[in-house]
Amino acid sequence: MSLAGLFNDRWPGVALFDLDGTLVDSAPDLAAAVDCTLEQLGRKPAGIEQVRQWVGHGSPILMRRALAGKVDWEPASAADDALFNDAMTLFFNNYRRSNGQHAAVYPGVEICLETLSGRGCRMAVVTNKPEQFVAPLLKQLGLEHYFALVVGGDTLSTKKPDPAQLLYAMDTLQGSRGTTVMIGDSAADVSAARSAGIPCVAVTYGYNFGRSVQTLGADAVVDSLSELL
Repeated sequence: MSLAGLFNDRWPGVALFDLDGTLVDSAPDLAAAVDCTLEQLGRKPAGIEQVRQWVGHGSPILMRRALAGKVDWEPASAADDALFNDAMTLFFNNYRRSNGQHAAVYPGVEICLETLSGRGCRMAVVTNKPEQFVAPLLKQLGLEHYFALVVGGDTLSTKKPDPAQLLYAMDTLQGSRGTTVMIGDSAADVSAARSAGIPCVAVTYGYNFGRSVQTLGADAVVDSLSELL
């Protein structure tokens, strides 16, 4: 499925990309920070495979899930609530050290970004990750020069699946609903794109809490971003 096929054989003028699970496999970095935090709190580490199932809704929910030991963390226990702020402080300190140290760019990402850039497409990262961690990760992995804008989970007052981040990025890059596409890996990305009124591509290899992306209602589903070319 070529991206041009979503716009009547025209390439998109603006492309919005999720980060974790779409451009970058950052689970190893996040797992290192989560496990270090849990150990500092006197708890057993979760391990990378478990952390992969928890990523996608931002750091606070990631830490809620880590404290509860499951995806469906609500309602949090009183003990977990009391620990939460301390856990977040520890996690952010730990993640500053691990951010970009073990992460890797997914196959097909760089050729996709290079091709879109060569066609004049304006690109942004739209992620639920706190903004302070996004630029260092992109720089560490050599991707920062592709993006004219970064919208983090705390850039605005709301984040995906709310469409506000996507609309803000689209407007900032002077896109429109007829020229902008969202590319992500989870239900939050697809839901945000639908609410924003723009087409969405979902990748199969990312973080969707162990659920298939085929049922999310994306306009296209791909195994690699290179398929979009």
